[in-house]
Amino acid sequence: MKMSVYVHENRKSRASTGSMNIYLFHKSSYADSVLMHLNALRQQRLFTDVLLHAGSRSFPCHRAVLAACSRYFEAMFSGGLRESQASEVNFHDSIHPEVLELLLDYAYSSRVIINEENAESLLEAGDMLEFQDIRDACAEFLEKNLHPTNCLGMLLLSDAHQCTKLFELSWGMCLSNFPTICKTEDFLQLPKDMLVKLLSHEELETEDERLVYESALNWVNYDLEKRYYFLPELLRTVRLALLPAIFLMENVSTEELINKQPKSKELVDEAIRCKLKILQNDGVVTSLCARPRKTGHALFLLGGQTFMCDKLYLVDQKAKEIIPKADIPSPRKEFSACAIGCKVYVTGGRGSENGVSKDVWVYDTLHEEWSKAAPMLIARFGHGSAELKHCLYVVGGHTAATGCLPASPSVSLKQVEQYDPAINKWTMVAPLREGVSNAAVVSVKLKLFAFGGTSVSHDKLPKVQCYDPLENRWTVPATCPQPWRYTAAAVLGNQIFVMGGDTEFSACSAYKFNSETYQWTKVGDVTAKRMSCQAVASGNKLYVVGGYFGTQRCKTLDCYDPTLDTWNSITTVPYSLIPTAFVSTWKHLPA
Repeated sequence: MKMSVYVHENRKSRASTGSMNIYLFHKSSYADSVLMHLNALRQQRLFTDVLLHAGSRSFPCHRAVLAACSRYFEAMFSGGLRESQASEVNFHDSIHPEVLELLLDYAYSSRVIINEENAESLLEAGDMLEFQDIRDACAEFLEKNLHPTNCLGMLLLSDAHQCTKLFELSWGMCLSNFPTICKTEDFLQLPKDMLVKLLSHEELETEDERLVYESALNWVNYDLEKRYYFLPELLRTVRLALLPAIFLMENVSTEELINKQPKSKELVDEAIRCKLKILQNDGVVTSLCARPRKTGHALFLLGGQTFMCDKLYLVDQKAKEIIPKADIPSPRKEFSACAIGCKVYVTGGRGSENGVSKDVWVYDTLHEEWSKAAPMLIARFGHGSAELKHCLYVVGGHTAATGCLPASPSVSLKQVEQYDPAINKWTMVAPLREGVSNAAVVSVKLKLFAFGGTSVSHDKLPKVQCYDPLENRWTVPATCPQPWRYTAAAVLGNQIFVMGGDTEFSACSAYKFNSETYQWTKVGDVTAKRMSCQAVASGNKLYVVGGYFGTQRCKTLDCYDPTLDTWNSITTVPYSLIPTAFVSTWKHLPA
């Protein structure tokens, strides 16, 4: 019987009880059943209105289905392009027919099998045709199957298709496995800009700079006619003054390719001059060609059997040992330590009689001896320190009640000082926006950052303060995820990692802060609750040691791998040692 409007209206009236009775019907399998039926229609070529060609194969499809799952097809069919009216679209050889078939199967079923044979091609095709879900799923698959043998290829793939996480993981693995990747065909085929970025990176892991030099030469010789003129740019990425003197004189300075180019020869001559200054201990060498990479750094702990620090220790990363090296001439607590080149600078603190100190003690790791530098302008403790452009900065802290400054041990300082080791002199720079003590202080990208700390009003300051030496000005570009003090911070690339603290939550958590975007990201929790722990970066890894929470002392040296987002204990700290500072210095330079 054909239903009329009258019949429907009559039924509405008859069913009404005066109350609002509503029943929502939802069939959860409806979407799958519709897709299944659409796929059946596709296979029978019913209602299809476009034919896709790839290679020698053709695929009948429905425009509406393609447009619904791909912004590429949506734009093609709805815009003014020729294809919007055409009944056929030919991809020729720009996409393999098997790969297109997988994408179409996904479009009509929401399922696709990703494996080692198709993941890269699917990612490329998914990116080209804007199947974003497919691209991201393939990237995630490749992340889980990343290996030193394929990380260079994954680096180029992820860079071309803007897969951010896969790129970061591949980049970290390339840095960590340079001795392996530099011997591959993929390495010799790297674009010049990518090669320069890799060879110049501070965190490139290599025990011998000769490997970097030889890799640069191998890359040039692979296509000498086209690449010869890139040689000076590549030589600048090599720390030439860190090469052994005999190798520098007998191999590098006599290399025919270098001597043919005035710019290349100038770089080698400069490296030889720097090398001689280093060997003769003739002043400070600041040239980039003489600066070790972070993997060429040694780790030193400062600590004692009590919170009064009286000894310096070397951390042997290979042997996983902590080795006593030298007594500190003037034991102290609540000081700050920072490394510049091969020297460790110990600033301020409180001595055995609780006097606040201006003293600056310097340990030369090459000659294994202590000396005194010019004292700070303000006696302070509970401050932070960091190196920036070969100068030392001390930030905040407390000072003594006496003197010209209206400060007391309970008031956090705003004052910031800069020390230039070349002239052995301290000067005041712009003060903090807000005075802090017990803040985490680091430098990155030619700026200083101070995280959290205790404010002048004794509260925890949940702010990030940033100093730009070019403008001589502090700003507050971001806030902290939580109020922090007694935290540790270290730098990997342009990321600052902050961990530990004096609350139940902050003591076990870790975050990374992007120094360019000022964005926070939570990373894996540390292995144990830590307050007043110490952190330093070496190579592409982060190391954390010491600290306590409640009555429990942390007795492990832990390592964080950013590529895996995991923490592991490296070794146990001697029970008698309470670490109070952790620094990374240049290692002994090769003769």
